Amino acid sequence: MSIFYEEQSRTITLHTVSTTYQMQIDRYGFLLHLYYGKRADGCMDYLLTYYDRGFSGNPYEAGTDKTYSMDSLPQEFPSLGTGDYRTPACIIKNTDRTYCSDFRYVSHRIREGKYSLPGLPAVYAQEDEAQSLEILLRDPVTGVEAVLLYGVLPECDVITRSVKIVNASQGHVSVKKLAPACLDLVGGDYDFITFYGRHAMERNFQRMPVGHGTSKIGSLRGTSSHQYNPAVILAERETTEDAGACYGMAFVYSGGFQSEAGRDQYSQTRLLMGLSEEQFSYPLHVGEEFQSPEVILTYSSAGLGKLSRNFHRCIREHLCRGKYKEAARPILLNSWEASYFNFTGESLLALARQAAELGIEMFVMDDGWFGQRDSELRGLGDWKVNEEKLGCSLGELIRKINDMGLKFGIWIEPEMVNEDSDLYREHPDWAFVIPGRRPNRSRYQLVLDFSRKEVVDYIFDQICAVLDQGNVEYVKWDMNRSLADIYSAAADSQGRVLHDYVLGLYDFLERLVTRYPNILLEGCSGGGGRFDAGMLYYTPQIWCSDNTDPIDRLEIQYGTSFIYPASSVGAHVSASPNHQTRRVTSMKTRAMVAMAGVFGYELNLNELSDGEKDEIRCQIAEYKKHAALVQQGDYYRLTNPQTDNQGAWEFVSRDQKEALVQVVGIKKHANMTVDYIRVKGLKENTMYRDMETGRLYNSTALMEAGVPKPVLEGEYQAYQWYFVEEE
Repeated sequence: MSIFYEEQSRTITLHTVSTTYQMQIDRYGFLLHLYYGKRADGCMDYLLTYYDRGFSGNPYEAGTDKTYSMDSLPQEFPSLGTGDYRTPACIIKNTDRTYCSDFRYVSHRIREGKYSLPGLPAVYAQEDEAQSLEILLRDPVTGVEAVLLYGVLPECDVITRSVKIVNASQGHVSVKKLAPACLDLVGGDYDFITFYGRHAMERNFQRMPVGHGTSKIGSLRGTSSHQYNPAVILAERETTEDAGACYGMAFVYSGGFQSEAGRDQYSQTRLLMGLSEEQFSYPLHVGEEFQSPEVILTYSSAGLGKLSRNFHRCIREHLCRGKYKEAARPILLNSWEASYFNFTGESLLALARQAAELGIEMFVMDDGWFGQRDSELRGLGDWKVNEEKLGCSLGELIRKINDMGLKFGIWIEPEMVNEDSDLYREHPDWAFVIPGRRPNRSRYQLVLDFSRKEVVDYIFDQICAVLDQGNVEYVKWDMNRSLADIYSAAADSQGRVLHDYVLGLYDFLERLVTRYPNILLEGCSGGGGRFDAGMLYYTPQIWCSDNTDPIDRLEIQYGTSFIYPASSVGAHVSASPNHQTRRVTSMKTRAMVAMAGVFGYELNLNELSDGEKDEIRCQIAEYKKHAALVQQGDYYRLTNPQTDNQGAWEFVSRDQKEALVQVVGIKKHANMTVDYIRVKGLKENTMYRDMETGRLYNSTALMEAGVPKPVLEGEYQAYQWYFVEEE
């Protein structure tokens, strides 16, 4: 059992292996938050304090008791209208056009297994791996209900949260704001850690103090975005990688979001994660309900590294699905940076032939194979194979590539349409365009209205007709612009369109993975513009960034690692000079960085020297040797590439018998100092052998003093140690 109800104190306690989360139903029916932290037994309601705070109002039931105020008490689901003037988790516009929700406890139930969310991605578990808690709250005046859902995965030290709003009133209401996860902390001094960026430079680590007022990040783009990732960390001021308390929230959602952190007038901290308020006003008629997406919560008393490993295990084992959840991913060559739009069937086959000779396992045909798609200007939406360009049918091309011993993959962008396309000429109303206004273009394309079922159904049928033409074993799903000009002729309220769009996307993806269970689906949105837990439910890997420069990738993959496992990070070796930065780096360095994710190539193999081709053969053999460790091992950050002389990271097997340490130098000076890389996660005082040199090392010394990084000539040198426990 991981969820307990204690009748006398009216407390509900959620236990994981290392953490405890506790709430209390108070005398007026409010659901108060008591504690979230290191595992502890007993009732923690002594943490609540009551005194007359002045200008903090009191519920009517409190009578003359001026010490009781929702403006200061920690809550599980704070809403607007109860006298709490802090940032609310819920705002509802009622039938009488008032904005007030006074949710009080009605009942709760505990059940085995993990709840699921219809139409939405969610963490899953076997019946004996999780428990679920459902708490029913109701506004006694309007009848509107809030059903709070909690899922507990004890072994992962993870708790999930979602909320369902039910219109049990006598008229129409609208959900104006909804954050399924709220964390109220009565004490402490915290930093707000977020991951900001831009196209081709995503998920940069940012740490700033939580001050009085509210710090807010989010996305208004209709997607989770390159600019801010829908995952945040609240860390005590002194918390490091290996020590200190921290809390994490990851939103299992691929649309607009917002997260807010702030200290109130009494120096209490509130952290929220939920849907973006802008352009959101979800209508509910009598009897209708709105189910929020889910938030994954985890806590660590042992620093940021442990928090990350909690997220990694949960996402890898309880969110990703399908054939490739555990299986080693094929090493692929993507055609994009090799040829862009300028290819023929023969040039693709020549590239594939070279890939097969080098030991690459899959060939992926990227953008340009359909309609009149010879540039960004036209063709999106016309999902018909351009056989004239290929010189054969798609089925014939696939057979020829399979005959080389290669798997075949293909690129698609189903959510988009060019104005210069047959689809747009036939159905201009299927694109997001506000009547009477000229639309905003991006990459010369518009966005299809996936909030409409007939649009989703049509595109789904078109894509299936393509995939059914041959043995397609991989699909790269791209999405190359933000949403704008939001208007749907089919919607009863424009405030619901952005969320319904995401539901349409998820419906498409669910049907796709159901119909083609053996296809490896990779997500992409201009690289990492939709790198979120929601997409990972359907696509076990996501193209991390369009920026393949290995030195930039050190920072991108560093930020990504705080929440997402290496098994989800698409990473390729590309050309040098790099196509995005023009930086020159060695083949070894490019491969070392790409090996910290799902490994592949994206360059013209026919332009390489014989020596470079031999390097690729060796890299492939090296990656295959360590692929299981990279995909399933525990991940440790050893340095911070934003500030340190090098980027360094480590993979350790769950039994701690082997460890792979990888390092790339960043800064280079004359008469360079020696840097020592401190290894982590090994068994104490145990001998480990470096499998390249044969030298034995004591693990405690490796972890306390480190191993010296060699000082070599040249920029951006890469190094690796593979340690195995000596039997």
